[in-house]
Amino acid sequence: MSGASRLDIRKIGGRIGAEVVGVDVRDLSDAAFAEIRSALLEHKVLGFRGQELTDEDQIAFAARFGPLTGAHPTVPSVTGRPEVLAVDAEQGIRSNHWHTDVTFIRTPPSVTTLRALVLPPYGGHTLVANTATAYRDLPQELRDFADRLWAVHTNDNDYIRPARNEKGEAYRKVFTSRVWKTAHPVVRVHPESGERGLFVNGFAQSIVGLNLRESQAILQIFQSYVVRPENVFRWIWSPGDLLVFDNRITQHYAPDDYDDLPRKLHRVTVAGDVPVGVDGRTSYLIEGDDAAHFTPAAGAA
Repeated sequence: MSGASRLDIRKIGGRIGAEVVGVDVRDLSDAAFAEIRSALLEHKVLGFRGQELTDEDQIAFAARFGPLTGAHPTVPSVTGRPEVLAVDAEQGIRSNHWHTDVTFIRTPPSVTTLRALVLPPYGGHTLVANTATAYRDLPQELRDFADRLWAVHTNDNDYIRPARNEKGEAYRKVFTSRVWKTAHPVVRVHPESGERGLFVNGFAQSIVGLNLRESQAILQIFQSYVVRPENVFRWIWSPGDLLVFDNRITQHYAPDDYDDLPRKLHRVTVAGDVPVGVDGRTSYLIEGDDAAHFTPAAGAA
């Protein structure tokens, strides 16, 4: 693709989401990729139709954003592809809970890419929410309050709901086979754009200094702003589609609305940095290690 002309990037929602039209992500000039990176910062999530990528293609595209993570801190990768996580409903993986990927470690991924392999004939969409506009929607008093708070994120909580079958229970055991707890700022300052976003999601278990009952009441207030319809983008999958979102300033959700039908995506994520709060303090570990087996960002200052 020539680097001279601008890409066709079409907004899908007023607050979040755009589709990049007429490109092949396997053949992007440096100038075209720079436009995509800039558009991701602006729109938070980008959709690409009909890409028909292989795992190798997805890995190569994701790596243009930066060094890659492994598939997951506890869940095994696709065989022979250590960077690729299979999000497979038939293996008990139904992410029907608002979350940001892997925030239970100190250095969560910066960018997530998802590619459709097997889709149900109905349902199975992906929702993505803009946590920056959610923060800006807060009344000033709540913003000031949120700016001072820290939340404990862990993989051993209700994000993995009680299983409905043996596969789901087996997946939960793998998911929590090693436990992390990390304190992150409730309001994260984006390292590139400088935007502030609510950094709370399904892994956020409690507020530092408060009990669980108090914490859940406060977290639910913040979460109610994140999931307002005007802050949410819906991607209706077609075969071959690729979805890319900024994991530092979004949450996502896969509604479990496709009965017992198969649904399979492949996920590749880009290593991220240590979240920074409004006061400049950085996230810190409470339990677990730096997840060096998962991310090259482990041990970051």
